[in-house]
Amino acid sequence: MTKPIKYTKGAAFARDLLLETGFDSLLYYPLDLFANGLGATVISKPLLNSDGRIIFGKKNTLIEINSSIEFERKKRFTLAHEIGHLVMHKGIDVHNDNEATTSWFNNKEKQAQHSKVESEANQFASELLMPSLLFIRQQKGKKFSPQLLRNLSHYFKTSLTSVAFKYLELGDHPICLFHSYNGKVSYWKRPEEFPHFIVDRTKLTVPDDSVAMEFFEKNRIYPKEQSKQQIWKSTWFLVNDWEKDEDYNFHEFAIVTPNYNTVLSVVWED
Repeated sequence: MTKPIKYTKGAAFARDLLLETGFDSLLYYPLDLFANGLGATVISKPLLNSDGRIIFGKKNTLIEINSSIEFERKKRFTLAHEIGHLVMHKGIDVHNDNEATTSWFNNKEKQAQHSKVESEANQFASELLMPSLLFIRQQKGKKFSPQLLRNLSHYFKTSLTSVAFKYLELGDHPICLFHSYNGKVSYWKRPEEFPHFIVDRTKLTVPDDSVAMEFFEKNRIYPKEQSKQQIWKSTWFLVNDWEKDEDYNFHEFAIVTPNYNTVLSVVWED
């Protein structure tokens, strides 16, 4: 049975914008031209400690994308994120990823607002690049695997990470996501209906027997054909007294970003 689509505020803005502009998707339309049609000029230039930013002027709006971004898919998501600010956050003190960034941390109210608008822009970017109805159709009836995520990433021209989060929301097979940085768990997400209890490791060291720890301790990144690694249930989940680890068939796919020393662990049960 297909999951009902629950549009967040940012995703709803993107859905409505596509409808208003007559696009089913932007897979074959340049994003910079799309932004230009909305009243923004997009330029690529070196940016210090920033992937992108938007500058609202009195008459014109400028979107700057870091020319040093290595991967085209990351550039697309960054631009889609800034388009989200363009259509949703005019008149709001938007975080522009420049030297004034630290001011957000001096004011809790501003920091909370910053987090909200950045989250909405990410929601917008995800829906703009991967319209939910199209995403559901593309994964429907296909067995879950790391290769399926790669295929979806190639089709939608966006990152594995963004595809994994979209799949958690709309995919046929339940998956859980654990994000870790410098060997510690940053956050995790699970589907509402997932039957297994997650041991909360937020801010704690990643499990010793996880694929993520293999990267942090040994710098190991598995090749594509070995990226589906079998793990114990107890690696990420609670095993009750009446259960046995060997009765379950769990796997972990580690999406590693070496430059940022992060791992997104995709965990699922066959």
